[in-house]
Amino acid sequence: MLEVHALNTLYGKMQVLWDVSLQVREGEIVAIVGSNGAGKTTLLNSILGLVRPASGSVIFLGKRIDHLPSHAIAELGIAIVPEGGRIFPDMNVRENLEMGAYPYRAWGQRKEALEYVYQFFPRLKERERQLARTLSGGERQMLAIGRALMSRPKLCLLDEPSYGLAPVLVVEIFRIMQSLRDQGITILLVEQNVRRALEIADRAYVLENGRVCLEGACAELLESDHIRKAYLGM
Repeated sequence: MLEVHALNTLYGKMQVLWDVSLQVREGEIVAIVGSNGAGKTTLLNSILGLVRPASGSVIFLGKRIDHLPSHAIAELGIAIVPEGGRIFPDMNVRENLEMGAYPYRAWGQRKEALEYVYQFFPRLKERERQLARTLSGGERQMLAIGRALMSRPKLCLLDEPSYGLAPVLVVEIFRIMQSLRDQGITILLVEQNVRRALEIADRAYVLENGRVCLEGACAELLESDHIRKAYLGM
């Protein structure tokens, strides 16, 4: 579904990504793990067209997209849940969700999409008219995920979905991601919580200093000495 080939991305003269390559197959959860400053968010921004790669390519469903503007990439079926959710605090829950249906192909089906999101997150339906800034941290993250689902994406990018959440809410957010995969949504997950990410994902790439240093099935990576020492404290 998604292929990234030898991607190099710079901010000004500072290079952040170095020859990064990865693949995401339909129906998978693929995790990108690593510490702060490893280049994970820059990788997502490069896929989304928010940052232009200096070289390399991004191919989605057989079409090269690294030259396209972000709105055109969204129209093709890629949605993102940004770090921290970035909801619209002074809009109510329903208005926030409807903002997610901005792609042309999704706008005409927004009522059906809204019912789909409410089935998935009944708590959001209960708070439909409530201002987003009054929601709890977990509810805000649900709202951000629901907003992404409003575009009926083929591929959903999640940037640090567990950031700042209490442990019990982290468990719930990761359960939601598994449910999304079960319903046919492919997920590319960027996450600092390495153990949780590797427990739910199918495959993973470890990004360090802008380079992929390890990749493989998550069950194998959990047994890696490097992963155990660097990220799991074992």
